[in-house]
Amino acid sequence: SLGDLPMPNKKLEDLCVLIVDDEPSVTRLLKTLLSDMQVTQVFTAEDGREALNFLGEMGLGIDVIICDWNMPNMTGLDLLKQVRTVDNDVRFVMMTGRGDLDSVKVARDHGIDSYLRKPFSPEQLQKKLQTSCRGLPTTHQQTARLVG
Repeated sequence: SLGDLPMPNKKLEDLCVLIVDDEPSVTRLLKTLLSDMQVTQVFTAEDGREALNFLGEMGLGIDVIICDWNMPNMTGLDLLKQVRTVDNDVRFVMMTGRGDLDSVKVARDHGIDSYLRKPFSPEQLQKKLQTSCRGLPTTHQQTARLVG
């Protein structure tokens, strides 16, 4: 049956990524690391509200959101909850200095895909992205362009 066929994984260089972090130094570092991985479609937002506005304009074009947990105006968890009301396909990678199990469990309960503990290495980021790519439709963006 068709359900048994493996989904082709989206390649890293085809990903469209939104970074949400209020620390410019973290945003710059992530953009550099992503660029080193051949990810060129990278957008940024300084907080959850800006991210929601951007996603509203962009539609379904974003594949992965890399988001900080602690931010002013709207936390990463609040952004995650909002995003999940409209889009269950976008991959959500939460960055945080928190390592306690309660935080991890709360994030998982709300549909997080990966948890990235700060400080992290380029290898850890790449591994999380590759995991996030599994099962992402390779035609996601073309559809978004047609709809938008």
